[in-house]
Amino acid sequence: MKALFSIAWHSAWNRRFTLALTVFSIALSTFLLLGVERIRTELRENFSSSVSGTDLIVGARTGSTQLLLYSVFRIGAATNNISWKSVQALSAHPGVDWVVPLSLGDSHRGFAVLATSTDYFTHFRYGDRQTLKLREGKPFSELFDAVVGAEVADKLGYRVGQKITLAHGSGELNVAEHADKPFTVVGVLARTGTPVDRTVHIGLAAMEAIHLEWVGGAPMPGVHIPAEQVRKFDLTPKNVTAALVGLKNRAAVFGVQRWISTYTGEPLMAILPGVALDELWSVIGIGENALLLMSALVALVSLAGLVSVVMAGLNERRRELAVLRAVGAGLRHVLALLALEGAMVTVLGVAFGVVMAVLGITLLSPWLQSQFGLTLSLSEPTLNEWLLMASLLTAGWLASLLPGIRAYRLSLADGLSPRI
Repeated sequence: MKALFSIAWHSAWNRRFTLALTVFSIALSTFLLLGVERIRTELRENFSSSVSGTDLIVGARTGSTQLLLYSVFRIGAATNNISWKSVQALSAHPGVDWVVPLSLGDSHRGFAVLATSTDYFTHFRYGDRQTLKLREGKPFSELFDAVVGAEVADKLGYRVGQKITLAHGSGELNVAEHADKPFTVVGVLARTGTPVDRTVHIGLAAMEAIHLEWVGGAPMPGVHIPAEQVRKFDLTPKNVTAALVGLKNRAAVFGVQRWISTYTGEPLMAILPGVALDELWSVIGIGENALLLMSALVALVSLAGLVSVVMAGLNERRRELAVLRAVGAGLRHVLALLALEGAMVTVLGVAFGVVMAVLGITLLSPWLQSQFGLTLSLSEPTLNEWLLMASLLTAGWLASLLPGIRAYRLSLADGLSPRI
């Protein structure tokens, strides 16, 4: 076996430039497969960890996926709001432990603005029931205080004490700014890898204060209320976008959900975050499966290239194989030689692919974190990643058997006879 390995190694070394391209293509396909699988795994974990410890999300009656998107991921807009009276009724329910109201609709330089209560910093959980932590500063306490997410602070260079101005509506275009009522950044949240990082948090009273002179989504002509005068008005919210609900006993979740669905004050609905997340993932999961399929096709093309290179080299190696058989090598030795060469090329390609994947995760992780909020961590390969590597190695070895079978058919005389 040692002699066979030595012959295979020297034979491959003599064709190193040709085989190097095959090794690179296999490494690239391994990198793509492992990279897509790691991104898919981390994306699902980041996706599922966006909210935890919340038993129900309550909002105006709409689709469960839409309610989840705008209340948790700050994507899209609510079809309707829920009244403050309904929020109070929900808080008074005997099975409810806490309620955190959420009010959306404004933005700051493309980042969503979330108005909520200070209970948000106490009860909101993400990941494995992790609490929100402040990187610097404190939660908002004064009317025009703001707490920004880590990505907002890093991308815009905000620090505690900086003045910011909010804009009406969502999106990059600040059509109507609340320039007369600036906010002061009093806190910066630690990075969570969730939409919290891309959110500016203010108090519910502050949201009411900046919209005192607004009616129907537009400012009233000729009406201006200075920031110093807003405290004279009643700043109790009239309505909110949604509410996060925690129960005293999780076993009562379906009973409370049914009570909300049959609430007579206005049409409401309550969703279980875990169920809604699974529904949403089943929709967007089609894309990641398609990406994984494309990577598998790249791997298939790379293995086909391996077969083509070895098959093309058979004509050049007819004499080499014939000499081996003339000195006593059997057909099975020739088959084992070619299979060993293919296995060596595949192992090298997969090994280089793993190194490329590790380097890619190390180098791209900060960029993915800053641009998309996706956290990639270096960790031991998952079961799926081990299976992918084993599949590539097995497929490479099986592919290398095809040239061996072809070499079986080359007769001894054919290899030793001069070709004209």
